[in-house]
Amino acid sequence: MKYCGREFSDAELERIRYLALEPKMTRNALSKKVCQEFGWRKHDGGLKDMSCRVALLRMQADELVQLPAARHRKGILGHIRNTEQTEPQALLSSPVKELQGIHLELVSTKSDSRLWNEYIDRYHYLGYKPLPGAQLRYFARSDEGLLALFGFGAAAWKTAPRDNFIGWTPTMRETRLHLVVNNARFLILPWIQSKHLASKLLGLVVRRLAKDWYNRYGYYPVLLETFVQKNLFEGTCYRAANWLYLGDTRGRGKLDSNHTSSIPIKSVWIFPLSRHFRKSLTT
Repeated sequence: MKYCGREFSDAELERIRYLALEPKMTRNALSKKVCQEFGWRKHDGGLKDMSCRVALLRMQADELVQLPAARHRKGILGHIRNTEQTEPQALLSSPVKELQGIHLELVSTKSDSRLWNEYIDRYHYLGYKPLPGAQLRYFARSDEGLLALFGFGAAAWKTAPRDNFIGWTPTMRETRLHLVVNNARFLILPWIQSKHLASKLLGLVVRRLAKDWYNRYGYYPVLLETFVQKNLFEGTCYRAANWLYLGDTRGRGKLDSNHTSSIPIKSVWIFPLSRHFRKSLTT
């Protein structure tokens, strides 16, 4: 059986069932134990703990394993309470050329993380959910205050426009997917209406992301991707920032093995972080 890009043998599934029966075993401890015993690690050597948690939940949904009872009824997401920190501010309509001190700040503390989560949950149309895998999050600020937020996480497991453009075989994709990073969230706060700001911020983030990623995870990604919901947005800011449009998704979820579910169609965009990105992804 394959979950989160990893094949699990019958013997491994039996081992997971056995570990889940240990007294006082929690779901968190089980995912770490499975990663340790099966050598399931990220490219920086850390455990693929979040991927393992998702895999275990899917195994339970498929009635292959029985996990320990959840300790927290609210689950991973919990409830995000709106605070005064994220209250709407006065309209800012100055064009980007008049904004001073525009810069990016990495989310690096727990308080930063809570604040980023709250803004995204309150104002992004998709709301908040944890970003998958390795990730970086940013605040975009100017002398006038907070302007926007970025979130980058693990790439989509597969999508035909991107995979065909790269020239990936399934084996290539499995071994090199970590070199692609997904721009999962980009939020300009609703009271910020500054012309050309979006493409300006995209330019800033693509110039520093690879180095920030290396500093945190020990390797350089070579390609960025993003998915733009077509019934809501045209992707104008990505085009203006020199991202490349590759085509559209088919409107099926990543778990839709029977080709019966329907989700909004999204346009697929990429931005190379290296001129040799295709060589890095295929050789």
